[in-house]
Amino acid sequence: MDERQAQSAFAALSQGTRLRIVRMLVKAGPEGMAAGAVAAEAEVSSSNVSFHLKELEHAGMIAARREARSIIYSADYDTLRDLIEFLMKDCCAGHPEICTPALAKSCCAPAPATTKRKRAYA
Repeated sequence: MDERQAQSAFAALSQGTRLRIVRMLVKAGPEGMAAGAVAAEAEVSSSNVSFHLKELEHAGMIAARREARSIIYSADYDTLRDLIEFLMKDCCAGHPEICTPALAKSCCAPAPATTKRKRAYA
């Protein structure tokens, strides 16, 4: 990723609704989400979400595909990975031990186990 592409990605992500949409699509995984579901979960109108999805697609942060009558949007994981790599490329001025704690955290690590609370029935 070059600097111009990174600037475009950061500009797209600098708006709150678009950042929420990308995070939502990352969680949805490669199967993605229909535009209507994105609008509902982001709590914005269809026309508003269309504008944001277009901006994110133009910046390369998401991809769209048609399934029957729906347009399905998904995160572009290659672009997201390239953006992270762009940020970390010159990590810590040649002192990787400084960055190791940040790099050691896995985005795909399982969530910590939670204890289930007992339900009280009347």
